[in-house]
Amino acid sequence: MKSSKLRFNQNKKKKWPIVVTVIIGSILIIVPVIWIGLHNWNLDKSIAALNLEQQADEPSQKIPESQDKPDNESEEKKKTETPVEPSEEPKESPKPPVEKPSNNRYDPNQKYPEVPTVKNGLIVANKQFPLPVDYNNGEDPLARTAFNKMAAAAKLDGFDLVAFSTFRSFERQETLYNQYVEKDGQQAADQYSARPGYSEHQTGLSFDIGEKNFEQHWAEASFGETPAGEWIAQNAHLYGFILRYPLGKEDVTGYMHESWHFRYVGVEPATDMFTHKQTLEEYLDL
Repeated sequence: MKSSKLRFNQNKKKKWPIVVTVIIGSILIIVPVIWIGLHNWNLDKSIAALNLEQQADEPSQKIPESQDKPDNESEEKKKTETPVEPSEEPKESPKPPVEKPSNNRYDPNQKYPEVPTVKNGLIVANKQFPLPVDYNNGEDPLARTAFNKMAAAAKLDGFDLVAFSTFRSFERQETLYNQYVEKDGQQAADQYSARPGYSEHQTGLSFDIGEKNFEQHWAEASFGETPAGEWIAQNAHLYGFILRYPLGKEDVTGYMHESWHFRYVGVEPATDMFTHKQTLEEYLDL
């Protein structure tokens, strides 16, 4: 009894591997058949589907953020960011007007030039434009000729004109100016006398004019109120002279009114200035 039971168990053990093998073999045969059947019995489609399943099961490779994100972000920025238009360049604030130097005062930093200032063919000598120290051309011949013609015309009208002061050298003007400063002080002297190098008399073109036998009016404001003074004020331009320091133009010329001081500039400029009631500074835009 025991031996037959033992044999039965041994046979049972021998059959078990065979059963397992048959089962596994059947599965291996049945599964592919079922898979192919699910794909309409098409072997190529079944293989392709199997490959897709395998790829789906594989873990997807993570793309480093540094390689992918910036491109996406830059694209998004391009879409969302509003383009910044270049701002207009800041407009330069208007500069304050440059103050024109006053003809009524001297520039303490002014130096004597090597050549005289000439504008529109006219020599300039005033508180802003001095002459060279050695400018010493004497009395201008054209100015003297013009004065003689004017004096001749005035004599026909009964006035005997005299040019009692014309050219003055730098040294002569220096002596006169220092005397005036000693007498009245520099501030007062600067209103009626030019400092050396700044006097029009040094150009040889300025003539101080009076009437013979009426010396009490020479170099006095009263000369302008005399018949001779009135005649020359109305006719001087016809001979190329201008009243250099007219009444009411003190702030322009820098000097007090001098009814006796005339400057030769030529007939055309003199007529233009007389017609428009301009000083030499205004005519030359000094």
